[in-house]
Amino acid sequence: MTDRQMEKMLEFPGNRPVDVVIDTDTFNEVDDQFALAYLLRHPERLKLQAIYAAPFCNEKAASAQEGMEKSYEEIYKVLELAEASAYQGCVYKGADRFLEDPDTPVVSDASLDLIRRAMAHSPENPLYVIGIAAATDIASAILQQPEIQGNIVVIWLGGSAYHCMEQEEFNLIEDIFAAQTLFNSGVPLVQLPCWGVVEHFNVSKSELEQHLLPANPLCRYLASNVIQEVNTYSHDLCWSKTIWDVTAIAWLLNDGGRFMEDQLVRAPVPLRAGYQFPKDRHLMRYVRHIQRDALVSSLFQTLGKGAKS
Repeated sequence: MTDRQMEKMLEFPGNRPVDVVIDTDTFNEVDDQFALAYLLRHPERLKLQAIYAAPFCNEKAASAQEGMEKSYEEIYKVLELAEASAYQGCVYKGADRFLEDPDTPVVSDASLDLIRRAMAHSPENPLYVIGIAAATDIASAILQQPEIQGNIVVIWLGGSAYHCMEQEEFNLIEDIFAAQTLFNSGVPLVQLPCWGVVEHFNVSKSELEQHLLPANPLCRYLASNVIQEVNTYSHDLCWSKTIWDVTAIAWLLNDGGRFMEDQLVRAPVPLRAGYQFPKDRHLMRYVRHIQRDALVSSLFQTLGKGAKS
């Protein structure tokens, strides 16, 4: 793909409706639920085609498969609270393990569905693939069917900012081979770096209590999740919590740059701790700043309009 072709595919889609799928490790943290709910509340702009349950492994899941299964169940819980039962038939299980090498995909219902949908799109009408987890499912689809690269734009939340001292970011190190596939394949890619950029998108306890807890059952669930989790490790009177994954949805709603600033860069090679910057690499889009107040306001106003209390 030439630089001009890549620039064209990486342009902000504007106000036109676009087809999207989302790959989410929904049970891993307390922010994926916010992102999925925010996406569901924008059907006029974001035409959700499928939801993929991504693998993760940490204190909440002893294996990648368990993490994926728990995420699959959590997706249905969010859909029920959001009164979005129409999407229950397009939820797919993702990989049951991470990539074991750079060349061998993990075949799953999610990767196969992504291939099928991507092949029905085109460079002029791409499928937007929102990744807010380890990139296993997306990378597996690319490895199985490289032709899909010209028909999709991947918006991936992961890795750290180039200037950031903290480089071991969760979504990246969970599956470094998958992340490297995204950056090396030449697929049109938008990166939202976690440490150094997205970490500044946070909400406070008082904001949650004032704006979300009273709103509706979905908002109560989202806010309560955050408050309960932070209370397990913080004893401060005032605190804030990063709601990372909402920013990946917001890139597609970034009219006039009101939610974030980004730029075209040459794609680096991600490592477990840092990046390499070879010459003559393809272009990608790199988010460098989040407009926190504008996006928090949009998030709360959008979620508060949903299901009745």
